[in-house]
Order: sequence, then structure tokens, then C-alpha cells
Amino acid sequence: MSKTMIEVNDVTMRFRMNSDKILSLKEFVTKALRGKLEYWEYTALDHVSFRVKKGETLGLIGRNGAGKSTMLKIISGILKPTSGNVVCHGNVVPMLELGSGFDSDLTGRENIFLNGAILGYSEKFLLEKYEEIVDFSDLGEFIGTPIRNYSSGMLARLAFSIATVVKPEILIVDEILSVGDAAFQEKSRKRMLELMGGGTTVLFVSHSIEQIREMCRHVVWLEHGKVRMVGKAEEVCEAYAL
Repeated sequence: MSKTMIEVNDVTMRFRMNSDKILSLKEFVTKALRGKLEYWEYTALDHVSFRVKKGETLGLIGRNGAGKSTMLKIISGILKPTSGNVVCHGNVVPMLELGSGFDSDLTGRENIFLNGAILGYSEKFLLEKYEEIVDFSDLGEFIGTPIRNYSSGMLARLAFSIATVVKPEILIVDEILSVGDAAFQEKSRKRMLELMGGGTTVLFVSHSIEQIREMCRHVVWLEHGKVRMVGKAEEVCEAYAL
């Protein structure tokens, strides 16, 4: 029987939102000291539970605001749930906001080592993989220029190349295959399929139902923060499309 790699146990996530239109820090502090700040609670996830087995690619679908990104951030350890818990049995590489760990004043080359260190790769490992990362990113001579001069597509290509240079045990992916031009999208799709075929457990969010059908065996459908349906990809995608 396959080992469970991700356990999402009765997870609820509530955000406290300020209902006042505060235009300055001074106004915020004044109202806070007087106890006159008004809040309302927003429930992004409501008692969500599911499991992901070793080597499985699980799709997460739902309309905007359904709670998909919040769920990925909790599994990645970026957010702590209000209640419930998530247990990951293996190292997690999140590909959520590509390039968020970059420094715009540094060159592409310097950012490979910075971003790689954030993802837990050693300098020795990054030196060994440096040429492979640059080749895959298609950045060529631009690798030596500050990334503030990069387009969003160039940034995404570099971030994707760094994040997928190893075969992580658990990969968290949010809309990754929509980055770059058509040629790079195809290349990144093939890299993703290689990772999936190599035993990596993948949690995958995409607005493209065709990508979900192609990449995933099982799917969790979130609606208004609740699990609407869990099952085989074809069955859940078909119900979702109705």
C-alpha cells in the first residue's frame, strides 16, 4: 500500500478583516487605542480534509476565491491554519509565487545561489547544477545582468529552472505551466511529467481543466472553502464543468 505523503486534517482558515476604510497609520493607531477598530471574519477554508499518496499527482480545482491558494500556502508552511493541521512526510518544494525569493539588484547568476539557498540547496550542489539551470532557463547572456531588467516571463523561467533542478519528495505547484512562451511551456510541462514519473508527489492547481485531466489521477474540488467533491480526475472534472 502506498505511503501517505500529505495529510490535511480538518483544516479551517479564518482571516480577520478590517471593515473600516483607514487612510493612514495615524488613523489606525488612534482607532486602535480607542478600541474603535471594527473587524469581520472571512472563512477561506472550512473543515477541509484529504490525503495525497506517494507518487500521486493530486489536482486542486475551484473558482477564484474557493480557497485553493490558501490551501497551498498552509501545506507549504507559509500560513498556519486557525484549526486542524497538515502533516507532510518529506521535503516540500513550493512553486507558488515564482521569483518571490529573488533580489532585483542581483544578477540572474547571483539569484540562482540566493533562491537555491532559500529552497535548501547547498552551494556545492548549485555549482554542480549551475549550467543545467541556465541552459533550461534559456536566459543565455542575460544570466549576468541584474534581474530588475528581466521581463516577468524571464523571471518565471529562472525560478522554475531552479525549483525543479532536483526531484523533491513533495512539489506544490500553482499555475506553473502558464509561464513563458509556448516553447518554454512545453518544456516545463515535460519537466513536470518527468518529476511525476520519478516518484515525486505533486499537488497541482491550474485553471486549465485540460491540464488537470492530463496531469492528475485524483482531484479535490473546493467551493467557498469547503470540499465539494473528491475522486478520480475525469469524474470530478466532468462534474465541475457542468
